[in-house]
Amino acid sequence: MILPALTRRAALATALAALVARETRAATGTEPFEQLLTKFVADNGIPGAAVAVTRGGKLALAAGVGLADRAAKAPVKPDALFRIASISKPITAVGVMRLAERGKLKLDDPVRKYLSLKPALADGAQFDERWDKITIRQCLQHTGGWDRGAKGSFDPIAWPWRVKRALALNGPPNADDVVRYILGRPLDFAPGERFAYSNVGYLVLGRVIETVAQQSYEAFTKKDVLAPVGVTRAVLARGAPEARPAAEVRYYDSQPRTGPCLYPPRADQLVPLPDGAENVEAFEAHGGWVASAVDLVRFACAFDYGTKSPLLSAASISDMWAAPPNAGKEVWYACGWSVRPAGAAGRANVWHTGLIPGTSALLVRRHDGLNWAVLFNTDATASGRSAAGAIDGPMHAAADAVTAWPDENQFARFR
Repeated sequence: MILPALTRRAALATALAALVARETRAATGTEPFEQLLTKFVADNGIPGAAVAVTRGGKLALAAGVGLADRAAKAPVKPDALFRIASISKPITAVGVMRLAERGKLKLDDPVRKYLSLKPALADGAQFDERWDKITIRQCLQHTGGWDRGAKGSFDPIAWPWRVKRALALNGPPNADDVVRYILGRPLDFAPGERFAYSNVGYLVLGRVIETVAQQSYEAFTKKDVLAPVGVTRAVLARGAPEARPAAEVRYYDSQPRTGPCLYPPRADQLVPLPDGAENVEAFEAHGGWVASAVDLVRFACAFDYGTKSPLLSAASISDMWAAPPNAGKEVWYACGWSVRPAGAAGRANVWHTGLIPGTSALLVRRHDGLNWAVLFNTDATASGRSAAGAIDGPMHAAADAVTAWPDENQFARFR
């Protein structure tokens, strides 16, 4: 999650707006976005990217830049599929909110009410009774009690071999296994005490969804969250390249790292981290979705101001973006989204980023009716900065440089 300082972002946006305006004086339509992304990919050593932009619920731009596969010299198509990493969290959050609207759960219910998994306790370890106080809302807002940066703690999603050994598994740990493992460990702080970004909390929410919906997390999310907004091609990530959809890009770790493959038929063979050495198939509710930039702006349009959402009531949307207790006044993490108040009548800029080896992703809902998604098939620029973080300010500048928006709605081109 990226929460840049307000002053730094404003200064960057101002400078980039001047640059974009200078380079696109005669530009109309969406050329500032296309010129920005083309230059950004070339200047930063990025293999490929896709961008989609909406205005007033209409798809104004969908474009691919660079290569989806370097070896095959295959270009990125406008609707190419990418891992979206933690942009999966808003998708999961909306699923939880839909179940709450139906009265199937309450956000302040304890998550243990919906967990049938037994803690995987090490010999002599005691169950941390504070688990019984963690609520669904706290998992949504990253205040459940896990802090991967705390001394002596870690993020189990990044250590599949440790989880595999602890649970004596024959194959890679799945989402249930990771939750069982973390159930057996003490929390890092008391639930609700403070904010600490946590993938674990969203894996727990995936288990809550499965219990309440009585179906798999993936099946429920496809049917109840994605299908109502016209997203039909999104899938959960697969580790091995040969197991992925044909429309999915290849991934290029910026470092690049390797490790033993977790998945057959190349189990234990040395492979690039994005190609099976990272347990992406267990990322699921916290970071496992694969989708296109067009898919993501379809999803974002479901919450455009002044329109009736096909997913949530106005009251649920307001609750989803409300500031948690003790949140800052300028920016906060709500239920699955980062929020910054902007404009009049209580409107806000709402966004999420995603970052895993080989992937960087950005989804922005702006208070003025603009939405955009930018997806990269690498995680960092040549200078080492996350690609999503580096493109964030320039995208706002490009949006401000558009002098005439197209009337055509391009959504019909993409199914």
